Amino acid sequence: MRDLGIRLAVDDFGTGYSSLSYLHQFPFDCLKIDRSFIENADQDFEKLEILQSVVRLAWNLGLDVVAEGVETHRHYAQLKALRCESGQGYLFSKPLPPDAVEQVLQEEHNRSQNEGQEPA
Repeated sequence: MRDLGIRLAVDDFGTGYSSLSYLHQFPFDCLKIDRSFIENADQDFEKLEILQSVVRLAWNLGLDVVAEGVETHRHYAQLKALRCESGQGYLFSKPLPPDAVEQVLQEEHNRSQNEGQEPA
């Protein structure tokens, strides 16, 4: 599957049927941390420790990590401090239909291109 460019992710890691034993049984590329570990992590020391441990585990295994449920700037700052490189959630965007995603990406691309230019 990797030869075809297909990447696999463990979704909702830390809940339900996602087991640590799967990490060495299957060729995963990414862990998606369940939103329940993001919520209130800034107020719950145990959640923060679990979150930090999962991010560290992913890094040590050479996996990408995505935090689900990023809804506030505080969540974002905390994840950045933990070196979690990707996130998804309402802070970035609510779910969109495919044509709207294309438009948002184009606008973001145009904005980043314009920021790189010197003012006239």
